[in-house]
Amino acid sequence: MELLLAITAGTLYGAGFYLMLRRRLAQLIVGLGLLSNGTNLLIFTGGGLTRSRAPIIPEGQTTMAGAFADPVPQSLVLTAIVIGFGVLAFSLVLAHRVHEMTGSDDIDEMGLKK
Repeated sequence: MELLLAITAGTLYGAGFYLMLRRRLAQLIVGLGLLSNGTNLLIFTGGGLTRSRAPIIPEGQTTMAGAFADPVPQSLVLTAIVIGFGVLAFSLVLAHRVHEMTGSDDIDEMGLKK
């Protein structure tokens, strides 16, 4: 299962980088979203995939007994989702403003107006 998720994360990275190198601003934003999702999947897969209990210490014990899910990768992914959403929203607003000012979505045509 980890191999399948690693291949999926690599595919998302590849597609994201390919779209970020395109000339259109909309493709750059979609590539940014794919890159963000690939990073989230990579962090989640790197934390290990287990079907275990929640990391709660039972009453009367001082340590964890048995297998438990690691909460750190899950919290990192949640944080990355929020940050990725903020960056994506900012880039959409910025792209809308650039399109209003230049009238084009092509990065090469966004030179200085004469």
